[in-house]
Amino acid sequence: MFIPSSQGASASTVPTAKPSGQAEPVRHMLFGSLSAVQATIKDLHKRHYAEPNDWSQPMSTGRPNEVMAILTKRVVGCSGPLA
Repeated sequence: MFIPSSQGASASTVPTAKPSGQAEPVRHMLFGSLSAVQATIKDLHKRHYAEPNDWSQPMSTGRPNEVMAILTKRVVGCSGPLA
């Protein structure tokens, strides 16, 4: 929920970066029909991005003909603040 800054919420606008070479988790989520999700997982495997077994089993979202699959991948962080 959005809380206007006039109500006491505060957050830094300066992004922080992990030291160079330190891996951090990134979560990918696919939503779509079972066939579309499976095709996307196969395509990402062909591109050498992720192994099919690294994805969660497709889970129903409760919407007709829609599933979700999740991949958590560890990636090397950037060496400086985000632009």
